Amino acid sequence: MDGPSRPRKKLKACAQVATNVVEQKHQVSRAKRSRALGSRAFRGSTVWFTGLSGAGKTSIAFALEAYLVSKGIPAYGLDGDNIRTGLNKNLGFTKEDREENIRRVAEVAKLFADSGVVCLCSFVSPFAEDREVARRTHTDSDLPFFEVFIDTPLEICEQRDTKGLYKKAREGQIKGFTGITQDYERPEAPELVIQTVGRSVEESTMEVVRLLESQGIIPRYEVDGAGVEELFIYGNRLSSAIEEAARIPQIEITKLDLQWVQVLSEGWAYPLKGFMREIEYLQALHSNCLTLGDSSLVNQSVPVVLPLQTADKERLAGAAAVALVHAGRAVAVLRAPEFYPHRKPERCARQFGIYHPGHPYIKMIEESGDWLVGGNLEVFERIRWDDGLDSYRLTPNELRQKFKELNADAVFAFQLRNPIHNGHALLMQDTRRQLLERGFKNPVLLLHPLGGWTKDDDVPLEVRINQHKAVLNEGVLDSKSTVLAIFPSPMMYAGPTEVQWHAKCRMNAGANHYIVGRDPAGVPHPAAPGDLFDARHGAMLLAVAPGLADLEIIPFRVAAYDASVGKMAFFDPTRKEDFDFISGTRMRGLARAGKEPPKGFMAPSAWKVLSEYYQSLKSKMDTN
Repeated sequence: MDGPSRPRKKLKACAQVATNVVEQKHQVSRAKRSRALGSRAFRGSTVWFTGLSGAGKTSIAFALEAYLVSKGIPAYGLDGDNIRTGLNKNLGFTKEDREENIRRVAEVAKLFADSGVVCLCSFVSPFAEDREVARRTHTDSDLPFFEVFIDTPLEICEQRDTKGLYKKAREGQIKGFTGITQDYERPEAPELVIQTVGRSVEESTMEVVRLLESQGIIPRYEVDGAGVEELFIYGNRLSSAIEEAARIPQIEITKLDLQWVQVLSEGWAYPLKGFMREIEYLQALHSNCLTLGDSSLVNQSVPVVLPLQTADKERLAGAAAVALVHAGRAVAVLRAPEFYPHRKPERCARQFGIYHPGHPYIKMIEESGDWLVGGNLEVFERIRWDDGLDSYRLTPNELRQKFKELNADAVFAFQLRNPIHNGHALLMQDTRRQLLERGFKNPVLLLHPLGGWTKDDDVPLEVRINQHKAVLNEGVLDSKSTVLAIFPSPMMYAGPTEVQWHAKCRMNAGANHYIVGRDPAGVPHPAAPGDLFDARHGAMLLAVAPGLADLEIIPFRVAAYDASVGKMAFFDPTRKEDFDFISGTRMRGLARAGKEPPKGFMAPSAWKVLSEYYQSLKSKMDTN
C-alpha cells in the first residue's frame, strides 16, 4: 500500500537514543542453523521487490514463498500492508516516515536472512537512497541481497487498481501517492528486472527462481534438457579424426581405461574435457574440487587419469595427438598430450587413505604404468559392450530427457552395487512420500546400479539388473515413477572420497536429491580386522562437501527385518529385540543353500534371481 486510507499518527521522536548498547554475538553459526533447518548450504538472503503499487510485487513474492516452502526451503514474505498494520502501525507517509519504514523492514529482513530464511520483501520503496540503505544493512553483515524491480507501466497499474488507491489519488483524496503526486526513482542496477505485462505470475516467479539458482541460494530444481557437454564428434570432423587416428601414434588402452573413456565422453565427469592434465589431477587429489575459469568450484573427488608405461611415454614424446585403441579398434583421439609422473603411493594415500596391494583397486593402480597422460578427448562413437544391457546405459543427457518426458519435478537417485531388499525399497518409498508431502507433484526415482568394473566377489551386473527388474515387476517399487539405468563408472572402493564422485555424476544426470546409505563405497581393510572406512562417514561428508550445492542429500534411515510384523521396517531402538539385521554374509549363505529368507525380506521373484546365481556358483565350486 502506498497511500493512507485513514489518518495515521506521526512517528514520535525518541526522547533519547540508547548509547549503552553492546552487540551480543551468537554462539550458533550460520552453518549450524542451516543444518537445523535440514539444509547442507546456508540459504539466508533477502529478495527486495520494488515497483509501483499494483505492479505485482506481492503476488510474485507470495507465489515465490509458496514455491520455496514446497521445496523444503524456509521462506517468509514481508508485505507493505501487513507490516503497516503491526510493526510500523505508528508510521505515516511523509518522507521521514517512509525512510523509517524501510529502515525497520530492512533490519527485520536481515534477522530473517541471518536465521537461514529467504526473506521476500514487497515494498514500493520509491527512493533509491532507502533501497541502498536496505542493501547495506545486509551486505555489511555478509548477507546476500537481491533487488528485483517489477517494471509494470503506470497505466497498467491503474487498470489493476483493486484497492481504488489510484482513483483516490487522482481525486486528491490521497496526498503523496507514488506515481501520481510522488515520483518513483527507478533502480539503476537491480539484480533482476521483471516486466509483467502479458506474463503470468508463475512465469514471473520462475524468473526469480532462476536468479536464486544462479546465485547458489537454492538448488536447481527444474529438470531441464540443457544437459552436459559430451565429447563425441560428428560429420566431417569425425571422418577426419578417424583417418588421422590411423597415421598418428597409438596407445593400447585396457578395458578399465575404456570404461573411463565412456564416463568422460558421455558427460558424467563434466566439465572435464578429457583425461586429467597434471593441474586438474592435483586439484582432484588434494582438494576434491576443480576451480573453473570464473573461480567457481566443481566437485571432482577422484582422479580420472590414463596411465601408461615408460616406454610408451618415450615413444610418444613430442606427439601433437595420439589415438586411443582398444582391441585393435581406434575409439578416440587425445589432443595435445601432457605426460606427468604417476606417483602411486601419493595417489593412493590421498584417494584411499592407504597404500596396500590387498585393496582391489590399489592393486590395479600398482600394476599400471609409471606415467599419466592427460589431454582433451575426441570420441568417435558411443561405447557399446554388446552384453544385452546397452539399452540401460543411458547418458546424462538421455536421462535428463527421460525425466522431462515423465514430467518429473524432482529426481531422487539411489546408488547401489548390491541386490535390492525390501529395506532399500522402504527407504526409496519413504523418500518419494516425503517429496510428495513437500509439494512436489511427480518425484521420479533414478535407480542407478553401478555398471563398471567391480571386484570379483561382487554380484555381476546382469544378475543385479535382473534382480532389480523383478523388484519393479512385483510392484515393490513403482515402475511408472522409476527409471532403471546403469551408471558406467568403475567401482574404486574409496569410501567417502568416492561417495562424492557418485553424487556429482547423478547431479550431472539431472538428479537434485540423493539417497546415501551406510558405507556406500566401503571395503574390508586389507591388512587389519574390520572395514577400511567408517560406515557413517560417507553420508556425513556428503552433507558438507563443496561443489554439490544443487544436490539435496536425503539422510539414510536404518531398516531391518521387524519380526513383530513380518516385514522390513525402520529400526526402532526402543524395541530392538524385535529387529533382525540380516547381514550380506547371512543372505549369501541362505541363497547358496537354496533356503528362503524371512517372508517380507525381499520380493520372492527377486530372491529367486539371487538364489539361482549363488547356487550356480556353489555348483561350479563343487564341480571343481
